[in-house]
Amino acid sequence: MKRAALLAMPFALLPPAVLASPGNVPHIVHVIHVGLSLFCAAAAVFGIIYMVAAGVLIRRFFARAPAEPDSFPPVTIIKPLRGQERMLLDNLSSFCRQDYPGPVQFLFGVQDSGDPALEILNQLRIVHPEAQITVVSDSRSCGPNRKMSNILNMLPQVLHDVLVFADSDVGVEHGYLRHVVGELQKPDVGLVTCLYRGQPAPGLWPRLSAMATNYQFVPGVVTGLALGLARPCFGQTIATRRATVERIGGFLQFAHHLAEDHAIGKAVREAGEKVAIPPFVVTHACVEADATELLAHELRWSRTIRTIDPIGHLGSVLTYPLIFSALAALASGGAAWSLALVLTAVLARLLLKWQIDRATCQPYRDAWLLPIWDLLSFCIFVASFFSRRVVWRGFSFEVSGNGLLHPVKKD
Repeated sequence: MKRAALLAMPFALLPPAVLASPGNVPHIVHVIHVGLSLFCAAAAVFGIIYMVAAGVLIRRFFARAPAEPDSFPPVTIIKPLRGQERMLLDNLSSFCRQDYPGPVQFLFGVQDSGDPALEILNQLRIVHPEAQITVVSDSRSCGPNRKMSNILNMLPQVLHDVLVFADSDVGVEHGYLRHVVGELQKPDVGLVTCLYRGQPAPGLWPRLSAMATNYQFVPGVVTGLALGLARPCFGQTIATRRATVERIGGFLQFAHHLAEDHAIGKAVREAGEKVAIPPFVVTHACVEADATELLAHELRWSRTIRTIDPIGHLGSVLTYPLIFSALAALASGGAAWSLALVLTAVLARLLLKWQIDRATCQPYRDAWLLPIWDLLSFCIFVASFFSRRVVWRGFSFEVSGNGLLHPVKKD
């Protein structure tokens, strides 16, 4: 919509007597400009405050020491696979290199006997001959969430009572398993999940995808936890006990959910147990090959958040100070105060990036991409309100208000 059309819209709400006097029009236009610039400025100020507060909370969150276990019970690590993802062998190997003296079963599952991920598993056996690896190939489907069907097909092969579920694109450090088990051994903890940062493949689109994770997702979750507004659970790590899975009624109930990880965390909390998040991150491979893949992934994520927490999703519009400060500058005609606000927003954004990079032990780079990502992310945020359709691993779904998936039939 053109700028002139946008400015003309408020006039439709004015009484005809006001519009009949030509002398009133310049004054009305001025009032609209002032009102718009002040609204955007207020939103930008809120966003700047959020950026500063998020930086403080992130430093506090990651300053804690990870938990150490009292004992080392046997663990089954469960990983559903699909396709030969980039960095798959490296990510799977990171789980086999754990500093954990207890027995570990590695349980991998595919739903297609010809899945190329099976070749990667053959390589994994060669690289780590000491690892106890079990592979399940089972095409049965329990619902539209194919990941949950894969997991349900694997569960009969589980050997141990401590279960660690992790997505295929996750990489971890050597102390990951011992710290997760240590967290799970704390009183009343029924599930442990982990924050994650993006590990981009070469190229522009993976780097933008990593920015979404590192500089939008991470500060949002940490701030939400500190304010008591977030109750997350992430598929990058779900560590729990067999008894807890039985207590919540098993996993079959989640085979129709878009955000099955969030639903599992919610069920554990409703069963009276805590969900813990340790003070470290795992890595999540960002491998989007082009703009289409990036937009589809981020739009699915944004619509997932909208389904889980519609009020919080709407409120997140105030976490875009760069966008609102730029709009304030445009609406005010480039007034000095608005340009100062833009500069302040840029500095706050860069400072938050530096604090996140430092806390998650990653190099400080690609700062010039932040404004590009913020603009793209804001457009995705707006688009998330116009449809409930998502594309997930090549399949299209409609998402109902309760977060359930409904396959879209092809024409």
